[in-house]
Amino acid sequence: MTYSTLGWQIDDRVLTLTLNRPEQLNAFTVEMANELIDAYQRASDDDAVAAVVVTGAGRAFCAGMDLSVDGNVFGLDEGLNPSLDQLDTLWDDPAIVHGVR
Repeated sequence: MTYSTLGWQIDDRVLTLTLNRPEQLNAFTVEMANELIDAYQRASDDDAVAAVVVTGAGRAFCAGMDLSVDGNVFGLDEGLNPSLDQLDTLWDDPAIVHGVR
């Protein structure tokens, strides 16, 4: 499997995906996010893969979103700007408390 921002290696049914942008501390880009989605889908469809390990090349696993490139990697709605009152109403939301929404 060939990706431009990921390494792909299967050994003994374990797929190792390596974030491969070490000069940028493996910061996420839209391209990397799309490649990860594709890699997870391919791994899910591949009976030769029993487990997936994600690691980072170089000295960092991942520095987060790469703010030096265009694109909204995490799909954040930048128009949202909740007030403290709005956040307070969500504090006891059972779905949030139990980690499911």
